[in-house]
Amino acid sequence: MKSKIYTKTGDKGETSLVSGSRVPKSDSRINLYGEVDELNSRIGVVVSHINGNQLFTKVEKLLIKIQNVLFDLGSNLACEEENRKNFKLPQISDEMILEMEEEMDWMDAHLFPLKTFILPGGSKVSSYVHLCRTCCRSVERKLWDFHQQTNEELPKNSLVFLNRLSDYFFVLAREINHELNIPDQLWEKGQ
Repeated sequence: MKSKIYTKTGDKGETSLVSGSRVPKSDSRINLYGEVDELNSRIGVVVSHINGNQLFTKVEKLLIKIQNVLFDLGSNLACEEENRKNFKLPQISDEMILEMEEEMDWMDAHLFPLKTFILPGGSKVSSYVHLCRTCCRSVERKLWDFHQQTNEELPKNSLVFLNRLSDYFFVLAREINHELNIPDQLWEKGQ
């Protein structure tokens, strides 16, 4: 028999961590992994827009891989530091970071060099990728703030991953516009 999606255990403003501990839904840990979930959902919008487009098959596969890694990060954040090893939660690998760096290098190699900032936008998909980039930067800031407030050791590679991921989104937004023959809109000072 299929279980119901609603449990009613959160009806009074509390939720459970991976360890079973109950915390208020306003807890900074809950807010943080909620932000990771929002980023993951934004990536889902991008994937839905490029799905089936042969130009972006490789991109789609990497984005889905990134979504899985964000779920791994969320599961780590949903567990107290001292309990993470007990639950054998998946960690962010060095290889994942290297894969994003290699993709950025490949894309950047054929994009024109920037001498000024670009405005977020261009194609609809590129605009969504820029939203992922800014959301990712927000998650990165909030993760660091969480660490500073709690002194809790962060999940392995989490800050590096988020920093690299926001860079990846920047280059990807440019790459998507390039593939769709839409030029980057350069920032014009004083406009």
